[in-house]
Parts: sequence; C-alpha cells; structure tokens
Amino acid sequence: MNNETEKEVNKESRAYKFAAGKGVMNLPNKLTIARMVMIPVFILFFYLNFTAHYFVALAVFGIACLTDLFDGKIARKYNLVTNLGKFLDPIADKVLVLSALVIMLTRPLIFVANLGDWALIVAGCGVALILAREIIVSGFRMVAASSGTVIAADIFGKYKTTCQDISIVILIIGAGVSELTDHLAGVIVNYIGLAFFALAVILTVISGVNYLVKNREVLTK
Repeated sequence: MNNETEKEVNKESRAYKFAAGKGVMNLPNKLTIARMVMIPVFILFFYLNFTAHYFVALAVFGIACLTDLFDGKIARKYNLVTNLGKFLDPIADKVLVLSALVIMLTRPLIFVANLGDWALIVAGCGVALILAREIIVSGFRMVAASSGTVIAADIFGKYKTTCQDISIVILIIGAGVSELTDHLAGVIVNYIGLAFFALAVILTVISGVNYLVKNREVLTK
C-alpha cells in the first residue's frame, strides 16, 4: 500500500516540493508546530478585556483546529508522515483542547449559566475526567508500543474529540454573545454547548474504558 502511494506522488511537482520542505520540517509538521504556537495566542485573547475578545479567541481556536485537519491530509496525500509528526500532532491536539477547557473553568458563567454553582463543580469533574482519560490512554499506548503492540484509535475516541471541539466552540460563542448583550440567545447557545460538553464527557469515559477492555492483554505481558 505504501509503495503504491509513493508511486502516485509526483515528487517533481511544485506542490510536493512545497509540502515536503527540507528534512523533517515538512508542511504538515510546520502546521502542527503552528497549532502549538497558537495555543498561548488563543489563551491571550480569551483573557484580554476588549469588545468581542471571545470571538477573536474563537477564531484563533478555529484556525488551530483547521491546521489539525490539513496537516493529516497533506501528510497522507504526499506520504510525508514522520516520527516528529507522530510525536507532536497528538500532543498539540490534546494541549489545545485541554487548555481551552481549563481556562473556560476560570470563567464560571460559561458552565454555571442559570443552573447554579453546582454546575461548575460538575464541569470541573468533567474536565478532570477528560484529562485523566488522555493521560491514561497515552500511558497505555506507551506501554503497548514498548511491547510491539500498536493501538489504533477507536470510533468512540473520534466521536469524543468531535464533541469536545464542538462544545468548546459553542460555549465560547455563548460567552461572547452573553458579554455583548443580555438577550436570551446567549443563554440558549450556552445550554447547547453544555449539552455537547456532557456528551463529550460521556464519550470520553466510554472511549477510555473501551481502550482498556479491548487491549487489556497489554497489561498482562
């Protein structure tokens, strides 16, 4: 399969040369590094106090998510998968999402809305579960790799990632709308975001348990 892919790639084309770059610093890896650089920029705009700063932060987050989409597609299309990319890409993804969730906890109204302070406690537990799942699965994969076993991503993992991204986007939109106006629209958007966040937490737990159960033999070696 890899040989066929290599034959299909025209290494003399301008597109390939642009994507390949020099050494391991190809375009996919540059996009991954750019995503990591955008994380502190996203955090900065999230906290800066000016009109519509939440929407600016959201734009940065959206661009960062797009780099995640394009770096994988480009790497596969031009057969530019590298060990550096395999190492940095999942780190950049996790740090971006977890950073967003953690800093949103510092703005209680995002999770509390009109539900009461208990909602912030539940949200904190949810974020802790997401963080714990990522640490456990990453450690589990390292143990598996050391024994020569490769653990592929499961469908629940993909669903939870999608729900996490959607919940972050909607919750930040809700925060931005609520900051600009007292209209009920902000609260409604916020509730939709909380629903996706709850679903993301549920899928996170299911995905983590599924990983451990399906690959439990790794811990018996």
